Amino acid sequence: MRTHLSVTLTVLALFAISVRAQQTAPQTPSQPQTPTTQTAQPAAQTPPRGNPKDTEVWEPVPKVVTPAATDGAAPSDAIVLFDGSNLDQWVSVKDKSPAAWTVADGVLTVNKQAGNIETKRSFKNYQLHLEWRIPPDITGTDQARGNSGVFLASTGSGDGGYELQILDSYNNKTYVNGQAGSIYKQYPPLVNAMRKPGEWQTYDVVWTMPTFNADGSVKTPAYVTALHNGVLIQNHSELKGETVYIGKPQYKKYDEAPVKLQAHGDPSGPISFRNIWLRELEAPSSTGSR
Repeated sequence: MRTHLSVTLTVLALFAISVRAQQTAPQTPSQPQTPTTQTAQPAAQTPPRGNPKDTEVWEPVPKVVTPAATDGAAPSDAIVLFDGSNLDQWVSVKDKSPAAWTVADGVLTVNKQAGNIETKRSFKNYQLHLEWRIPPDITGTDQARGNSGVFLASTGSGDGGYELQILDSYNNKTYVNGQAGSIYKQYPPLVNAMRKPGEWQTYDVVWTMPTFNADGSVKTPAYVTALHNGVLIQNHSELKGETVYIGKPQYKKYDEAPVKLQAHGDPSGPISFRNIWLRELEAPSSTGSR
């Protein structure tokens, strides 16, 4: 009897030890647990050393230029080349006689028989504004439709120089490096921003002239940035030389030059201009735009 009781007590004691061991043993999860995400702490910022005044420039103070009441009108430092009243600033390219284009109602209209005209003054680097209009009843196609051009530097008789093309490119197909806004036969415009015939078009141009070494070789090329109706069409385009109709462009040494307007011989009606002005700019430095 005692033997059976002793055995029974021993079995119960072992069972109790087993139960306690299971309760205290680590539990193995049935599903993998996602570790707790810890937010990375930003690295400590080292405060800048030095004095902020070391990078402040106070002189020379830029001169004051008073803008006009409207964006297209001439600012206070502009040279007005045509204000709607006369052609006192212009001469005929072929013989330097007074320009013989037509001025009426504040508008300058091409006289194709009189030929190209150019400014009396010569320039180096500048900002140019001019407005031009294709006749509302224009006829013709391709290059024979309101053809003209503004030569940013007129370097010779006829069409010598560097031409920004003027043409009716509103639904008028032509070669793209000859459409309106092109650097003629060199660079097409980035986009076609043409308004329809009868509406005024605007060119705003920054011209950086080429420079030359003493032997006539090119030191720095010419650059053109241009907007057509407020839209960028030439973005600091590097010119390959003067405009040529046939062949490859080449540079020819010059020091300064007039601005020229073209009286193209195509059979379509003559185009018109208004509100032409120019601001002379300093030559850019070798390290920047000044």
